[in-house]
Order: sequence, then structure tokens, then C-alpha cells
Amino acid sequence: MGRRHRRPSGPIGGWRERGTRRVAVIAVVVAVLAGLFGAVALASPTTRAQLGLGAPAASAYPPVPIPELGPLAPTAPVPTRSGLDKVLAGPASAPELGNLSGVVLDSSAPRGSAPLWQRGQNEGMVPGSVTKLLTAAATLLSLNPTDRLATTVVPGPTPDSVVLVGGGDPSLTALPVGKNSVYPEPARIDDLAEQVKKAVGRPITTVYTDTSLWTGPELARSWDPADVGTGDVAPMTALMLDGGRTDPTIQDGPRSDDPAAAAGKAFADAVGAQNVEPGRAAANSPTLGSVSSPPIASLIEYMLTASDNVTAEAMARQVAISRQGDPSFDGAAKEVSAALSQAGYATSGLVLNDGSGLSPDNRITTSLLGSVLASASAVSQNPNDVQYLRPILTGLPVAGGGGTLADRFTDGRSIAGRGVVRAKTGTLSGASSLAGVVSDVDGRLLVFAFISNGTSPADARPKLDAIAAALSRCGCRS
Repeated sequence: MGRRHRRPSGPIGGWRERGTRRVAVIAVVVAVLAGLFGAVALASPTTRAQLGLGAPAASAYPPVPIPELGPLAPTAPVPTRSGLDKVLAGPASAPELGNLSGVVLDSSAPRGSAPLWQRGQNEGMVPGSVTKLLTAAATLLSLNPTDRLATTVVPGPTPDSVVLVGGGDPSLTALPVGKNSVYPEPARIDDLAEQVKKAVGRPITTVYTDTSLWTGPELARSWDPADVGTGDVAPMTALMLDGGRTDPTIQDGPRSDDPAAAAGKAFADAVGAQNVEPGRAAANSPTLGSVSSPPIASLIEYMLTASDNVTAEAMARQVAISRQGDPSFDGAAKEVSAALSQAGYATSGLVLNDGSGLSPDNRITTSLLGSVLASASAVSQNPNDVQYLRPILTGLPVAGGGGTLADRFTDGRSIAGRGVVRAKTGTLSGASSLAGVVSDVDGRLLVFAFISNGTSPADARPKLDAIAAALSRCGCRS
């Protein structure tokens, strides 16, 4: 593998997965999947508006089409295996893809059905940020999608002190009402401070910060500490502002090296306290104030669209907490895998060291990715899966439309996928991945997962786009 490289200039970008680079009109995104579950299920208007994904972006490429919303015919023909073999033979054999693992599934087939196309689908591959698909699935299978994460304040050891208790909410912000951070509907320090000042009724001089909800190291063993300064991740602590960002309005800006202290300082300023110190809340302390994160489903959508590593790690720890495991890197990885296994997914070959995919030591099979995505997109065969996993689909970036696919699918071999491919991306040094859904020319919704290892992402990513675009042009029955 080798370390992650810094981002060069140019249209491809860097070798590592970053957040939202450019946004564009995505009104179309509900159309390609509307036949499965209707436009309302995919629209997620609150999250989309808060993410700012409605602003047009200047581009030399054809705009994302805006077809009339309508259902995909449930009787649309299914591609044949021989047809897919013919269509994908060329794109999937590109030498730029190195070692390619992949799978294509019919979204309406019962779970466990044979893939329509497959190559090395049971081989554990270095995945990059498609790891977030598994974190999302485990979170939605373990928590209620309407649950929220609370940041609370309780009395301190002296009458003039309080304890700010982190609840694992990465969205907490010191921005005032009317100013938006990168998170949808974030919890606000100002709201919390007003509750506490009213409840205490006297001057507060000291704020203690309690980060005891999570355990273990703040950075994973295989992470590069330099990734904090470049904005890929922050030290993982249960108390932070804006995912640890130093500028809460910039998705990929630098992160703080001490997010808990920054949060404590912001709260102390809001209540007029002079001192900030680490501390621990006493057991069974009364609550002086509390603010809550967006719903879990909204955090999942944001995490996938922006490919935000901090949010992914926060969600993985919530899985561990909900399953009474250890909320550390190791414990969260163990519980994410256990949640998927308990739900009936085959986890053979799965190796997790984090919840975001920043670790080059992760290994995931495309068979597992395909199964999770098929559950999220199917209706008739897996109604329980759909009920819980739907935010995975609504959070997927749209080719040429927004999120981490805003500037992808731009050449002649891939441009047909713009607006009809929805997929999670993944990029590390020597590893590139793309996993999502696409509607073919007959109106059949297909699930795909591809991971390329051993070549430069600058070379591999356009070839992965070309494979997904080939599926969008596919009738593939001969």
C-alpha cells in the first residue's frame, strides 16, 4: 500500500477521499429511483437544503438531465449474465484498474440471489471510503433513524462551575442561529448556554469538559497524524464543534488538534466563564441544559454525501454503545461487523480498523457491499431492510450532481452516467472504489460495487466511472 499522497492540482484531485468539492443542481436525483419507492422517499428535502446541494455549478460538461418524475416499471427486463459479460468485458479489463473486484446485482432479486455479474467478489480488498456504507448500515440496523445525540451540561464540583458532557455529536456548533455549518440542523452552543444560565441563576466561572463517553486513542493506529491539518479527520473525542473544524463552514478545511478544548472554550465564552478544564460529571447529576444533533438518518445522509470521516467514526462508536461494546476504534469496528453479521450479511473477509475507510488496513468484499446496497434499494423482498437502510440510498452522491461525484463522469466513456448513477466513492493510495445504484436503459435498477487495488487513483477512477456508465447504457439481454 504506501501512505496517502497529498492532493495534486487537476480534475482528478487527490488520492484520498475528501468531502464535498463542488455542488450542482440535483433535483433529478429522485427520478432515477422513483419507481422503487417514490420521489418523496429519496428527496430528503431538509437534509438536501441544509447541505446546500441545490446551487448550480459552472461546468463545461452537459448538465444533469431533468426528466419527468415517474416510476420505474416493475416489469422492466432484467439484464442477462451473458449480456452483462459482453458489455463489461471491455471497461472491466482496463489495465488501469489493476486488481479489480466487482459485482452487479438486480435490486429486486431476493437477498442471496446469484449476481448478474461478478469478478473476485469474495476477495477482501482495500476499500477506502466505501467502508462508510457498512458503517451506515450497522448504524441504521442498531439505532432508530430518528434518534438524536445529546450534548448536556450538569452541575460541577463547585456552585460556580458546570460540566459540559460530550454525547458524541459531531454537529455541535458555536455559530449563531441564521449561520449554517456544514451539518444539517446542527445543535447550537448558544441554545445550550441560555438554558444553563437560566438554570444556574448565578455567575459561572469554570467549565469542565467531560469526554468520557468514548475510550481509547483519538487517532487510529494506521492514520497519518498530518491528516488532521489537511482536514481529513480530527482527533476523535465525544465533545467537539463542527466535526473538529477550525472553520465550521468549510467541508475540507483544517481540523483542530484539541476539539474538546475548543468546544469548552466556546461554551465558556457563551456563559461568561473564565476557566476551561478537563473533568468528569458526577453520577446521576441533574441536567442543567441539553441540545441534540440532527436525526441519525440525517447524519448518515450527510456522512455519505460529503464522505465525512469524523461523522463516520462518530456513528461507528454509537453502534458500539448501542450494542454495549467498547466505544473505541477497535470496539467500534468489532461491533459494526457484528451488527452486519447479526442482520444476516456474510462478513467473511471483512477486516475493519475504523469506521471511515481512512485506514489502509481495512479489507471489504464487493459481495458484502453489493448485498447491503441491494437491501437498501429493494422493496418487495426485503421490506424490513428497506425501512431501516433507506438513508443509505438517499445519501449517495449523484454523478455530475453533487457530493464526491460532482466532478466525476466527465469524459466520453462515462458521461452517460451523469444524473443516473448514484454511488459512494473511495480513494486511498493504490485503492479506488465505487459502489451504488444505476438505472439501465430499460428502467431496471441495478446495484453495483467495484474496488480497484494496485494502481493510481488518477488512472483507476475514470475507469470505474466508465464501468458504471456502461451499466446505465445497458439493455444487456443478448
